[in-house]
Amino acid sequence: MADAWKDLASGTVGGAAQLVVGHPFDTIKVKLQSQPTPAPGQLPRYTGAIDAVKQTVASEGTKGLYKGMGAPLATVAAFNAVLFTVRGQMEGLLRSEAGVPLTISQQFVAGAGAGFAVSFLACPTELIKCRLQAQGALAGASTTSSVVAAVKYGGPMDVARHVLRSEGGARGLFKGLFPTFAREVPGNATMFAAYEAFKRFLAGGSDTSSLGQGSLIMAGGVAGASFWGIVYPTDVVKSVLQVDDYKNPKYTGSMDAFRKILKSEGVKGLYKGFGPAMARSVPANAACFLAYEMTRSSLG
Repeated sequence: MADAWKDLASGTVGGAAQLVVGHPFDTIKVKLQSQPTPAPGQLPRYTGAIDAVKQTVASEGTKGLYKGMGAPLATVAAFNAVLFTVRGQMEGLLRSEAGVPLTISQQFVAGAGAGFAVSFLACPTELIKCRLQAQGALAGASTTSSVVAAVKYGGPMDVARHVLRSEGGARGLFKGLFPTFAREVPGNATMFAAYEAFKRFLAGGSDTSSLGQGSLIMAGGVAGASFWGIVYPTDVVKSVLQVDDYKNPKYTGSMDAFRKILKSEGVKGLYKGFGPAMARSVPANAACFLAYEMTRSSLG
């Protein structure tokens, strides 16, 4: 139980570090993912990541890059507590003997279990965040009536109240749960396995206790890049579902969204915003794992 509390506290600190460093990149990613497909012969609202940054800062100021941060900030403690605590508990179940390091394949399984558990927190949090981040692009990009585009949310609680009142109650907050599972389970499995594997590579063996902060930063960056490298299309599907119009939906489900994106935009449509996501993942996850390791070490 003592280890669980240490994982909880360390995961919370790591999550806060990750959020502060990575949120502006995440805002740009969601704006690129959720912008409507332009009509033939017309340019999209944002021509790329740099253009999205320029337009966001010009219209909303720098604070626009941190829009939607309230929802993940309010839940970062619970999110990372679940992620790192479940991972720690699964390590205990998988470990053959006390003190024996897990194999990389066991780290993969532990990460998958943590990803499954955290999906139930990630889904509603991401829905609120995506609505806030995308509403400017959606409102200005279409002349058709749209619940999501027309509503100007005042903040995270305003989004939650609107969904609970007008989009099917609590079930509405879990819209996109299936692609969230498809992102979090394999993504976290790969991330934790890659983190441990890279640490062992740098240490030259399974004992990684002597690694310095620079090595932990490198391992965290590699881990973050590995997460997005394998699951990014599922994140695109999740985002478009979560900002879709409730009354007049464009997509009937995850597979329908996948097929329609592929048909209208090709494979590149499944990688909209990939650049900002990768640019975010390296420093944000480096900050997360470094903060986690330092906090965990200070707690004993």
